[in-house]
Amino acid sequence: MPVFVWEGRVKGDQVRKGEMEAATEQEVRSNLTRQGVTPTKVKKKPKDIFENLAFLQPRVKQEDIIIFCRQFSTMIDAGLPIIQCLDILQAQQENITFKKMLKDIKDSVETGQTLAEALKKYPDEFDNLFVNMVAAGESGGILDVILRRLSAYMEKAAKLKRQVKGAMTYPVVTLGIAVLVVAVILVFVIPVFEEMFADFGKALPIPTQIVVKTSRFVKSKILYIIVAVILFVIAFRRFYKTEKGRAIVDNALLKIPVIGILIRKVAVARFTRTMGTMLASGVAILEALDIVAKTAGNKTIEVAIYKVRSGIAEGMTIADPLSETGVFPPMVVSMIAVGESTGAIDAMMEKIADFYEEEVDQAVENLTALIEPFMLVFLGVTIGGLVVSMYLPIFQMAGAV
Repeated sequence: MPVFVWEGRVKGDQVRKGEMEAATEQEVRSNLTRQGVTPTKVKKKPKDIFENLAFLQPRVKQEDIIIFCRQFSTMIDAGLPIIQCLDILQAQQENITFKKMLKDIKDSVETGQTLAEALKKYPDEFDNLFVNMVAAGESGGILDVILRRLSAYMEKAAKLKRQVKGAMTYPVVTLGIAVLVVAVILVFVIPVFEEMFADFGKALPIPTQIVVKTSRFVKSKILYIIVAVILFVIAFRRFYKTEKGRAIVDNALLKIPVIGILIRKVAVARFTRTMGTMLASGVAILEALDIVAKTAGNKTIEVAIYKVRSGIAEGMTIADPLSETGVFPPMVVSMIAVGESTGAIDAMMEKIADFYEEEVDQAVENLTALIEPFMLVFLGVTIGGLVVSMYLPIFQMAGAV
């Protein structure tokens, strides 16, 4: 069925634009009129020559999903049927990839599938957490509330992710620039100095000799070094994809003094936020723990959550197996125990998440404050050491004169 691009006016002379699938232009005009829009321009949408090349299509971002949830929730709250909501959301969606997804989801719902079943076909955009919460919302008749909770949850999760990314960006970029600068000095600058010192007539200072030999080695083996680094990265990624490899690396990360504390706090914030959101939405606790474990982001914490799930399946409370894992701080365990005894565990989980998200803020600041002087010292010692070692023979010549 062809797609038409339309433009029209609503009450108050507001201009609206959008797209609509229809058999004819007249059908588009009739549909718009029924929706309270006076069409002023309707024409067939030109075909996109790249529409069949998936890698050239825009990616669906988390921001797109968040906006979709908020708008969908508002429409349902206003009493519109799900199919009409999806039709409107699809018509006003500018992201081509997301637009096609929404059309397919709407078609699936029209054929009798539930919204959760339709969303399940796109696991990259709508994960198990999203699908299960939507299913709970549909069965409980509170889909608008669930979608609001989902959008709030994703906004907070995105903020947490940005904080961690921000903390890691500075040291990674600085270290990368330092390695590049040192490589340029060793390959291009040091050989020039070596030619100058060829007729020096005396033995070069030991630091200078070390730098010159290092420069010769790097210059002669630069291709082998690059290949070795690439192979190491590939091997490490493959190793990390294995169960054993991921367990070793993730466990080691938790033991790094400052970074380990940050990872643990992020994991606690993510665990409690996700659990609180799912329990408040009516998802069964065992199913919620299964989903939370898969989205933990750290193998050690994932294993700990599965142990908690096994304990609950055997009739234990959440707090008891949680304390036995040794992964979660005693304060978290105590607060969850209080939440269980008072019957307000979902609200308690949300409070813990709020507290630990603030803790992550502080941990990121502490990490940045610690890394900055360390990186400055590293750059000074590395690059400054290279420069000084190459000027030592010149200083000796000046002293002799």
